[in-house]
Amino acid sequence: MPNTEDGSTTSGPVNECWSMIAAIAAVTERLRIGSLVSPTTFRHPAVLANTAASIDQISAGRLILGIGAGWQENEHRAYGVDMLEPAARVDRFEEAIGIINGLLSADRTTVHGRHFRVDDAPCEPKPVQTPLPILVGTGGPRMTAITARHAHEWNTWGTPETASDRIAVLRRACEKIGRDPGTIRCSVQGMFFIVDDAAKAQRLARNAPADRAVIGSLDQIAERIEGYVEAGFDEVIIPDFTLGPTPDARREMYQRFAEEVLPRFS
Repeated sequence: MPNTEDGSTTSGPVNECWSMIAAIAAVTERLRIGSLVSPTTFRHPAVLANTAASIDQISAGRLILGIGAGWQENEHRAYGVDMLEPAARVDRFEEAIGIINGLLSADRTTVHGRHFRVDDAPCEPKPVQTPLPILVGTGGPRMTAITARHAHEWNTWGTPETASDRIAVLRRACEKIGRDPGTIRCSVQGMFFIVDDAAKAQRLARNAPADRAVIGSLDQIAERIEGYVEAGFDEVIIPDFTLGPTPDARREMYQRFAEEVLPRFS
């Protein structure tokens, strides 16, 4: 369901993530596709690993398996899924990502944890990609440390300033365990408000989250994206929900973005 600030139940169209990814995989040929991110609270890691391997087969090796520990309170409460306290939730996530990695790469996987137990478990067929990229979406220090140990890609939210601080935390986590930070692909997303009117931009800035809102004309947005590039991000993700009230308006804004901004980075 859509998120709410107070955790209350609300209605709205929300398609099931993995059904949609499978459908997109079947009708496209070049796009990378993935979840951003699928909470390990809702799916057993064995089911999630098998789903990911199957869709990687369907897509001929174009899937990114994005996972997280879970955060949306109203969904967990309404559907009776225990979100757990933060520390236990991260413990569960660490077990889950270890199991998923094992199932996607090894012939058999055995893990006896506090939250999950698998015994000599197979996962066939294996994904096309070796390894299938596992992306962790997080900004917290402990989850970032888990990313450094287990993941191939990392995603965070934030403005160029906020995100640059977080990518520095990831680099330190990698260095602490002797991993080259350059072996993790880094992506970032923000709330992009593309407005040409300065007064409207100021009004938006007063109400939008300061740590993740990027507001301005396409020229100004392009300059802000330069900040992400300078910080070391490989990919900037532009969600559509701030780009217009209708699908047509959002497509039009994506088209403008493609024509006026992307050529600066090609």
